[in-house]
Amino acid sequence: MQTPRPSPLISVAELAANLGEAVVLDVRWRLGGPPGEPEFRRGHIPGAAYVDLPTALASAPGSRGRHPLPEPAVLEAALRAAGVEEQRPVVVYDDWAGRAAARAWWLLRWAGHRDVRVLDGGMAAWRAAGHPVSTGSEHLTPGDFTARPGAMPVVEVDEVLVHARRGTLVDARDPERFRGEVEPVDPVAGHIPGAENVPSGANLREDGTFRPVEELRVVYAGATGPVAAYCGSGVTAAHAVLAMEVAGISAALYPGSWSEWVADEGRPVER
Repeated sequence: MQTPRPSPLISVAELAANLGEAVVLDVRWRLGGPPGEPEFRRGHIPGAAYVDLPTALASAPGSRGRHPLPEPAVLEAALRAAGVEEQRPVVVYDDWAGRAAARAWWLLRWAGHRDVRVLDGGMAAWRAAGHPVSTGSEHLTPGDFTARPGAMPVVEVDEVLVHARRGTLVDARDPERFRGEVEPVDPVAGHIPGAENVPSGANLREDGTFRPVEELRVVYAGATGPVAAYCGSGVTAAHAVLAMEVAGISAALYPGSWSEWVADEGRPVER
């Protein structure tokens, strides 16, 4: 009998009870928001290491999108510097309802780490529970993690339309961006033909924690056949992949997402 995979989420209570056992990564970042490192220095979970999403968890913007996947060597170096080890569990958190943390979770899993979880509710839930915070920087012992890319499924740009026809392509952006009514970031508005809109907010309860398994299965009831997710630049799409894994649905990520799709004017767009 196959053993069920542990949930990719961890509660504040469980982390607090086992804080010394895991490597904790603070990946606070949000689209259009302030840099995360100053927030980290003002207060973070004790023992946590800060990892910068734009420089460590993504490559420079270009034709592959605004947040292309990082070079494996760059990712490995950043994770080692943060103390990530092969045989220790990793917990990642943010202050954006898990959206940045989901990107870190996905990348660690993609790079071959087998035990990675997202702190449900993030820094807000940690503070609300009354747990202590540390300020300044932490003394970190370098880790020994080796990046082995390919452990999570990826959909490339030339596979996207075929995937949408044969399965389900989830667009995790807000509905007005999906419909093409507004586009605050990328040069073209609309969505990839055949995509279905499930905004990342649908994964969450009002307090910023993830909906329970049964509710997420309802949210993604239309996700049939091979499933993939995209967003604006491949960050919040990882939130959809995470939510679907909680619900027991395996999904691939289209890392380039909308920002890569519209970099070529010849690709079709729906509104």
